[in-house]
Amino acid sequence: MSGTPDWSRAVRSATTRLAAAGVSSPRVDAELLAAQVLGVDRGAAVAAVLRGDAQSAAHARAFDRLVDRRAQREPLQHLTGVADFHRVRLRVGPGVFVPRPETELLVDAVLSAVESREAPRIADLCTGSGALAAAIAEARRRAGRPAQVHAVELDPVAHAWARENLEPLGVHLVLADAADCWTHLRADFDAVVANPPYVPAGQVPDQTEARADPEIALYGGDVSGTRIPLRIAAAASRLLRPGGFFAMEHDESHAESLLASLQVTGDWSGLRGHEDLAGRPRFVTATRAATTSRVGEWNNGPRD
Repeated sequence: MSGTPDWSRAVRSATTRLAAAGVSSPRVDAELLAAQVLGVDRGAAVAAVLRGDAQSAAHARAFDRLVDRRAQREPLQHLTGVADFHRVRLRVGPGVFVPRPETELLVDAVLSAVESREAPRIADLCTGSGALAAAIAEARRRAGRPAQVHAVELDPVAHAWARENLEPLGVHLVLADAADCWTHLRADFDAVVANPPYVPAGQVPDQTEARADPEIALYGGDVSGTRIPLRIAAAASRLLRPGGFFAMEHDESHAESLLASLQVTGDWSGLRGHEDLAGRPRFVTATRAATTSRVGEWNNGPRD
């Protein structure tokens, strides 16, 4: 590839190589890597490819290096430094979970639940890169009805990425264990959303790139992978006002067991499982019950 004289041939060759390496979207990835080298967006890179613009020697070397790394299945987002998620662009890299498109369904669920409320208070537990909090805050801002968004992250490395993504949006970020976050945040939230670690212990992610995600963001704490999600749900029940909305992503193997475990707590009404666009069980929603086993704890914690 080093002798490729123009971007058209370079991207075509890179596409062939990435496809052979098992990359699921080889042409798109090749174009995005070209855009990264050129310092332009993908549209401008595609235009350069269509015109057959000449490659400089420096650009050819840089492109070759990125294609080599992507062919070894290093995540594309680690190479470009960004991940696009529900109309926001996040800074990401090694040490933080790369958000997935299916998680955007949680954003839509929360936005719908609080649509009629002025300045709703929303908490994102296990925020990682800040993806859910950023997307919700930005969507409300664009609608001209800002929300009070808070985010909680335990891991210092992920917290640093979240801070970079959330500070410009005015999101209040807390470095803490989300399972105990009700001691850091005033309760009476209108909505709580979470994409916690939920992969069953010992299970290797199917997608090669997912293996680059930090284990702390993947594994749910026990053989079933439900220990951490259930702790997060318990924390959410302390944070929410009666009638408040809860949405949490889960492993597809949790569809029945997680709903059953949440039902017996008495903390929730209207429990409902949801599928992703591929028809796989993906997340659960519920409403905070008016009376629960944790009555008297709704307003615990400092005022924020």
